[in-house]
Amino acid sequence: MTGGIHHITMITRKVQANVDFYAGFLGLRLVKRTGGYEDATQLHLFYGDASGTPGSLITFLVWEDGSPGRVGYGQPSEISLAIPPESIGFWLTRALQFNIATAGPMQEFGEPVLRLRDPDGIIIKLVGTQAVTAPAVWTTKDVPEADAIRRIRGATILTETPEETSAFLANHFLYTSHAHTETIMRMISASGDCIDVRDATGFWSSAPGTGTIDHIAFRAAGKTEALATFEQLIAGGAEATALHDRKYFQSIYVREPGGTLLELATDGPGMLIDEEPAALGTQLFVPPHFHEDVENLKVVLPQFGLPGEVRFVYRELPFTHRVYMPEISGGHTFVLLHGTGGNETTLMPFASQVAPDATLIGVRGRSTEEGSARWFRRFGPLSFDQGDIRAEAAAFAAFVDGAVDAYGLDLQRTTFLGYSNGANLLAALMQLHPGLIRNAVLLRAMNVLEEALEADLADTRILAIAGDRDPMRAKARQLEEGLGKAGADVTSAAVSAGHEIGPGDMDMVRDWLSL
Repeated sequence: MTGGIHHITMITRKVQANVDFYAGFLGLRLVKRTGGYEDATQLHLFYGDASGTPGSLITFLVWEDGSPGRVGYGQPSEISLAIPPESIGFWLTRALQFNIATAGPMQEFGEPVLRLRDPDGIIIKLVGTQAVTAPAVWTTKDVPEADAIRRIRGATILTETPEETSAFLANHFLYTSHAHTETIMRMISASGDCIDVRDATGFWSSAPGTGTIDHIAFRAAGKTEALATFEQLIAGGAEATALHDRKYFQSIYVREPGGTLLELATDGPGMLIDEEPAALGTQLFVPPHFHEDVENLKVVLPQFGLPGEVRFVYRELPFTHRVYMPEISGGHTFVLLHGTGGNETTLMPFASQVAPDATLIGVRGRSTEEGSARWFRRFGPLSFDQGDIRAEAAAFAAFVDGAVDAYGLDLQRTTFLGYSNGANLLAALMQLHPGLIRNAVLLRAMNVLEEALEADLADTRILAIAGDRDPMRAKARQLEEGLGKAGADVTSAAVSAGHEIGPGDMDMVRDWLSL
């Protein structure tokens, strides 16, 4: 076995802060951006050295909607990155310049260590050492080669069964005992990196989530070696997975006796299989079984800017939201309100296909029903909480006012598009706060306000599309008539559909926008 660490995978909540820390502050190279193999709507980022060499790779699953995890036994608690011993002072000064809190320097196993935390709270140790080699050091204008991060030095595993965990690493991944303290057994590989097995007896258990380390991957020279290890694991009673093809490497997964998830990943084919060395990390890779959705995924996945690039700055507003900026903007904006069970990204592919050059602002409703996001509470299929509708409409009006100030939203060139429950809130919002919305598309909407309102919608242009087989079509007609009586310019249309939306709706919205 080649031995040593291949990569370490962690979980982050905010992609831009993550990029600013790892590519900006630490000066690592972003070598790959991909959609997840199980869920392509989950962004996966890989950082590393100049060539994305195994042993230098730090990867992140982006859970923008994830809850914070809890560090505990059955999980790694920190990672360490190798720097030249004489560079500790450089990094201490740099941390002060970036207003990043540090602990140390201190000595651990004879090496100087500087501890800090990333934006999600994960502990990163910068370790002065010559124990690992650096075949492809990556430098930036702010981090010279003499001080740059070399590669991964190691990681710490918390376990209630330190003897069993250490034996597992020795038997299956060729780590050998090197040194120990009262609570830590340091194990090293032939590559020079280390795993510190820490006795966490009496500590609390881990919980997955943002701000935690998901797993540690070890190196295998190739598929034959990985399969041999798989057979060994199975023979030893471990529950290892079959070999997975991750394009850049093939891997198996297993949990060690203390519960930490481990991976064995092959060195090849490597990060250069689909990008030239100078272009590493510039293109989005989508797993082949999601290729039909590539264009939609480009819209749904969170955007970010590398150091020196223009990036979108989010502001604190009353609703969780996501902004998509096209490469070339046509100056029009869509504000999107999903249906029950959707989220801020659900309608982005729809709107992007209607208007590829439009800026998209997807917003998530704040009410929930059995775990599904909604825009207001309901008591039954056709019974709605009138107080909640008014409160959420007022909050959304505040969101719109905030977006005008924060993002320079031009309401004359903004179309509010809602589907089902989201369209219902839009219809209520226009009646409760007339004049705020100038252009609206209501897909499968109905009136949810019990009290008739005197609203002046003379400056409002509305497209209402119903499904000709939708059980709620009669309710849609009542809403359209009411909005028309209030003075709105209402275009009513129907498509051959039920309550679902599809290409027919896109065509109608596209035609209406061109008028």
